[in-house]
Amino acid sequence: MKVNRIVANIAVADPASARAFYQDILGLDVLMDHGWIRTYGSTSTMTVQLSFATEGGNGTPVPDLSIEVDDVDEAHCRMLAGGFAIEYGPADEPWGVRRFYVRDPLGRLVNILMHT
Repeated sequence: MKVNRIVANIAVADPASARAFYQDILGLDVLMDHGWIRTYGSTSTMTVQLSFATEGGNGTPVPDLSIEVDDVDEAHCRMLAGGFAIEYGPADEPWGVRRFYVRDPLGRLVNILMHT
Protein backbone atom coordinates (compact mmCIF):
# COMPACT_ATOMS: atom_id res chain seq x y z
CA MET A 1 0.00 0.00 0.00
CA LYS A 2 1.15 3.54 -0.76
CA VAL A 3 -0.36 6.89 0.16
CA ASN A 4 -1.45 8.84 -2.92
CA ARG A 5 -2.68 12.05 -1.32
CA ILE A 6 -3.41 13.74 2.00
CA VAL A 7 -6.17 16.37 2.13
CA ALA A 8 -6.78 18.76 5.02
CA ASN A 9 -10.49 19.09 5.88
CA ILE A 10 -11.63 22.23 7.69
CA ALA A 11 -15.10 22.37 9.25
CA VAL A 12 -17.00 25.55 8.34
CA ALA A 13 -20.63 26.70 8.35
CA ASP A 14 -20.49 27.78 4.68
CA PRO A 15 -17.93 26.13 2.35
CA ALA A 16 -18.49 28.83 -0.29
CA SER A 17 -17.18 31.47 2.14
CA ALA A 18 -13.62 30.32 1.40
CA ARG A 19 -13.89 31.23 -2.29
CA ALA A 20 -12.73 34.84 -2.17
CA PHE A 21 -9.54 34.03 -0.28
CA TYR A 22 -8.53 30.63 -1.71
CA GLN A 23 -9.90 30.80 -5.27
CA ASP A 24 -10.15 34.47 -6.16
CA ILE A 25 -7.05 35.78 -4.35
CA LEU A 26 -4.72 32.77 -4.18
CA GLY A 27 -5.79 31.34 -7.52
CA LEU A 28 -6.56 27.78 -6.44
CA ASP A 29 -8.93 25.80 -8.64
CA VAL A 30 -12.20 24.28 -7.42
CA LEU A 31 -11.43 20.57 -7.75
CA MET A 32 -14.70 19.31 -6.26
CA ASP A 33 -17.96 20.93 -5.17
CA HIS A 34 -20.84 18.88 -3.72
CA GLY A 35 -22.42 21.81 -1.89
CA TRP A 36 -21.56 20.46 1.55
CA ILE A 37 -17.85 20.24 0.63
CA ARG A 38 -15.70 22.33 -1.69
CA THR A 39 -12.09 21.33 -2.37
CA TYR A 40 -9.48 23.76 -3.69
CA GLY A 41 -6.17 22.81 -5.24
CA SER A 42 -4.35 22.74 -8.55
CA THR A 43 -5.59 21.12 -11.76
CA SER A 44 -1.97 20.64 -12.86
CA THR A 45 -0.79 18.96 -9.65
CA MET A 46 -2.49 17.30 -6.70
CA THR A 47 0.02 18.44 -4.08
CA VAL A 48 -2.04 21.23 -2.45
CA GLN A 49 -5.67 20.86 -1.42
CA LEU A 50 -7.90 22.33 1.26
CA SER A 51 -11.51 21.24 1.80
CA PHE A 52 -14.15 23.30 3.60
CA ALA A 53 -17.17 21.26 4.70
CA THR A 54 -20.33 21.37 6.79
CA GLU A 55 -20.27 17.56 7.16
CA GLY A 56 -18.19 14.57 6.14
CA GLY A 57 -20.82 13.26 3.72
CA ASN A 58 -23.72 10.91 4.47
CA GLY A 59 -24.23 12.71 7.77
CA THR A 60 -20.77 11.89 9.14
CA PRO A 61 -18.64 14.43 11.01
CA VAL A 62 -16.01 16.38 9.08
CA PRO A 63 -12.73 14.43 9.34
CA ASP A 64 -9.56 16.28 10.30
CA LEU A 65 -7.61 14.65 7.47
CA SER A 66 -8.41 12.68 4.35
CA ILE A 67 -5.76 10.27 3.16
CA GLU A 68 -6.14 8.72 -0.27
CA VAL A 69 -4.60 5.27 -0.69
CA ASP A 70 -4.44 2.82 -3.57
CA ASP A 71 -6.09 -0.03 -1.59
CA VAL A 72 -8.58 1.02 1.09
CA ASP A 73 -9.40 -2.54 2.11
CA GLU A 74 -5.73 -3.25 2.81
CA ALA A 75 -5.50 -0.04 4.83
CA HIS A 76 -8.63 -1.08 6.75
CA CYS A 77 -7.10 -4.46 7.59
CA ARG A 78 -3.88 -2.77 8.73
CA MET A 79 -5.80 -0.41 11.01
CA LEU A 80 -7.72 -3.29 12.57
CA ALA A 81 -4.52 -5.29 13.02
CA GLY A 82 -2.96 -2.25 14.67
CA GLY A 83 -5.80 -2.07 17.19
CA PHE A 84 -7.37 1.12 15.90
CA ALA A 85 -11.15 1.31 16.21
CA ILE A 86 -13.01 2.05 12.98
CA GLU A 87 -15.63 4.77 13.51
CA TYR A 88 -17.35 4.56 10.10
CA GLY A 89 -17.34 2.16 7.17
CA PRO A 90 -15.86 0.83 5.07
CA ALA A 91 -18.51 2.31 2.83
CA ASP A 92 -18.94 2.78 -0.92
CA GLU A 93 -20.15 6.36 -1.26
CA PRO A 94 -22.36 7.68 -4.08
CA TRP A 95 -19.74 10.30 -5.06
CA GLY A 96 -17.31 7.58 -6.15
CA VAL A 97 -15.11 6.72 -3.18
CA ARG A 98 -14.74 3.75 -0.86
CA ARG A 99 -13.70 4.91 2.60
CA PHE A 100 -13.63 4.45 6.35
CA TYR A 101 -13.03 6.72 9.34
CA VAL A 102 -10.48 5.99 12.05
CA ARG A 103 -8.97 8.11 14.84
CA ASP A 104 -5.24 8.63 14.88
CA PRO A 105 -3.34 8.29 18.18
CA LEU A 106 -3.82 12.02 18.80
CA GLY A 107 -7.60 11.78 18.55
CA ARG A 108 -7.87 13.28 15.06
CA LEU A 109 -10.59 11.79 12.87
CA VAL A 110 -9.01 10.51 9.65
CA ASN A 111 -10.89 9.64 6.46
CA ILE A 112 -9.03 6.86 4.60
CA LEU A 113 -10.30 6.61 1.01
CA MET A 114 -9.75 5.44 -2.54
CA HIS A 115 -11.54 6.46 -5.68
CA THR A 116 -13.65 3.66 -7.18
